[in-house]
Formats: sequence, C-alpha cells, structure tokens
Amino acid sequence: MPKAVLLLHRQRYYDDGAISEIKLWRLPAPVPGSAHLFKYSLFYGYPGRRAVAYDNERGKGDHRHLDDEEMVYVFTSLDRLLMDFQADVDILRARETGSG
Repeated sequence: MPKAVLLLHRQRYYDDGAISEIKLWRLPAPVPGSAHLFKYSLFYGYPGRRAVAYDNERGKGDHRHLDDEEMVYVFTSLDRLLMDFQADVDILRARETGSG
C-alpha cells in the first residue's frame, strides 16, 4: 500500500514567542471523516496555548479551532486551506498587537 507523502512542513517563529507550524501530506486514501486525499495540521499559538488550528483528525473530519472553540471546516482546496488559516492568524495577531 502506498504511504503518505509529505508535501509541506513549515515552521515560523515570531518575535513575541508565537509559533506557526504547517504540515500537509498527500494520502493514498482519505482520512476517515474527510472526503479528500490530504492530511493536514496547521497550528498557530504560543507554548502551552493553541490559538488557531486547522486539522482533519481521524474520525473527526475537517475542522478548525479558534482558541477553545472547535467548528467544522469545509475543505475545498489546499490553497484555500492555507489562505483561510493565514487570514485567521492575521486577524488574531492584529487584535493581540492592537493594530487591527
């Protein structure tokens, strides 16, 4: 059986201590709960605090976390996923730094 192929793994460290990490894989079959051939884990937060996260955990399907709130995410493409994640990060950072 073919294995997962890592498409992207990127980390960014911000001056204020925040961390962003993006991991994307192409799979031979969908993760249970998802209808596409990708596995993803997108995280933004601080040590000990998840502020924004998008993932498709096995059995839970596509969803996102904004602080402690979890909600369904409608996956359409990898590009859209990355844009939506970055938009949430930008909004949160603007709010936290007082520039938004």
